[in-house]
Amino acid sequence: MGTDLHAPLGRNRKTGNRRPGVLRLGRIAASLCLFAIGGFSLYTAFRGEGLERNRPPAAEQAATPPSSTPQPPPQTPAGQAANGMPRAEPQSGANVEQMVTGDGTVVTKYSPRPRDGSGPVLVDAMQIGQDPRMAATPNETLLEETPYGRLPIVGPDGRRPMDQYARPSSGARGIRIAIVVSGLGLSQTGTQRAIAELPEEITLAFAASGNSLQRWMLEARRGGHEILLQVPLEPFDYPTNDPGPETLLTSKPVARNIENLHKAMGEITNYTGVTNYLGGRFLSDPAAMEPVMRDIGKRGLLFLDDGTSAQSKTAAVAKGTALPYAFADLQLDGQLDINAILQKLDELERIARKNGQAIGVASAFDESVDAIAKWSQEAAMRGIEIVGVATLTSDPLKP
Repeated sequence: MGTDLHAPLGRNRKTGNRRPGVLRLGRIAASLCLFAIGGFSLYTAFRGEGLERNRPPAAEQAATPPSSTPQPPPQTPAGQAANGMPRAEPQSGANVEQMVTGDGTVVTKYSPRPRDGSGPVLVDAMQIGQDPRMAATPNETLLEETPYGRLPIVGPDGRRPMDQYARPSSGARGIRIAIVVSGLGLSQTGTQRAIAELPEEITLAFAASGNSLQRWMLEARRGGHEILLQVPLEPFDYPTNDPGPETLLTSKPVARNIENLHKAMGEITNYTGVTNYLGGRFLSDPAAMEPVMRDIGKRGLLFLDDGTSAQSKTAAVAKGTALPYAFADLQLDGQLDINAILQKLDELERIARKNGQAIGVASAFDESVDAIAKWSQEAAMRGIEIVGVATLTSDPLKP
């Protein structure tokens, strides 16, 4: 036996094939990696430019102290789109001639003509109405910021709010009726019911003194309704019959009435025009009316006279101020009974068959909403088109 049993254990064990060079190289590489990571951390901590350079916009805004001088947003020159391309109206390349025939029909003739300038232009074809998907969104170019809120104005391209927010009609010849339901915003449950149950062809008028007007405006516009703003005007028996705060009065200075008008206008957006709430005395006073109606027309809005005052001077003042206007032919709910309102609607239809068109007004009472909803469904089967009130407006720009 070659093994010495008396020798110390492990003395003669064979050594393995160790590779001290490989292990030493691994330790060196790991040390270099740690040094590199530490050096990069110190570099970015003390320099800081690389990370700040790629910081998201929200972080930049948080880190930048607010400036005491507000910076105005970049303005797009009038007549240009956001991309700098010249804008043109659909009829900018045509001569338009209108003739009225013996039976009152308006015949429009179009012939080509060259546009001003050269090169491509962006033709804005959306003249009447608004894309239903965007109906609740105001056109920012048709608004101005004021101390009373955002007020409607004519856009840089000449577009008016009454055109932008009007409900498009078919354009077909036939019997056309507009029905305006007013007083929305005064009763929350009544407003909700009117928006939910009335057909989208019905025009809705919101009282400037109502509640949650912006919320209800959004609901109405999403539902397809054209809307008006109802402004309180002085009645004959004021102050016994008080339309509400900030009523426009014949005894007030012009500046005060214009201020109250602007306060009312700033309550909501996306309306085609203004209609009166009461106002028999105010509408009979041309001196008080003229500056108010001029301001409404200057802002590209229409005015609807609800027809309740026999002494109204709306027509004369509107013609003198180039204001688009309309008169209601019939008050539909003087008697709060469904059958009585249905009879008034039938009378409105007879007026429309005689004149080609008619406008009826009502308040947002339950009886009125039920009767108008029922009658509107049947009217279409009799060949009647229910349109927004802007369609039946006398417009000096569209003779």
